Amino acid sequence: MDETANPTHELTTNGVGPWPGEWPDDPRFDPDLLRQGDTRNVIDRYRYWTMEAIVADLDQHRHPFHVAIENWQHDMNIGSIVRSANAFAADTVHIIGRRRWNKRGAMVTDRYQHVVHHDDVAGFVAWARSEGLPLIAIDNVPGSVRIETFSFPRSCVLLFGQEGPGLSPEALAAADAVVEISQFGSTRSINASAAAAVAMHGWIRQHVAFG
Repeated sequence: MDETANPTHELTTNGVGPWPGEWPDDPRFDPDLLRQGDTRNVIDRYRYWTMEAIVADLDQHRHPFHVAIENWQHDMNIGSIVRSANAFAADTVHIIGRRRWNKRGAMVTDRYQHVVHHDDVAGFVAWARSEGLPLIAIDNVPGSVRIETFSFPRSCVLLFGQEGPGLSPEALAAADAVVEISQFGSTRSINASAAAAVAMHGWIRQHVAFG
């Protein structure tokens, strides 16, 4: 059967209703979802699939950029950044610092996105170096390069700091490049999760073919 096309089913405000007619003979489909309907925030291709099947499929086409976030102050933006990383199919999200983070903004996308923890910047940098991944810090500090003129490495880590203070001095010192998002208004900085989405899409525009 065409795995991207489901038969006509009842659309609801929260997803799709129970699968009509004969169930598909495919282990990727979840019997409970087929029976009860699928209200998850997933694209149509993944309707009725098990979470494990979705993760396995995503693993076949994740992009080779990672996202890292310093978490010293329980930043409320981390969940939103994880959600954007899932939307842009980032390889992995790395949380540096405190292990606990507010998952509300992730809208359960953390179930489908690989998320790992590093105790401190030194440990994270050691991991990135061992993987041969350059660190691209996103922060509007003196000496940074405008994102509009920057060429992102295909394999890299996009590194973000906390809302307000930005990246720590240790993280900035370890970065292979520091990139800023051009702004034209009166505010000094944009929301951290918005900056992360802009940066990720900047990578997408340079490395993903369309058309």
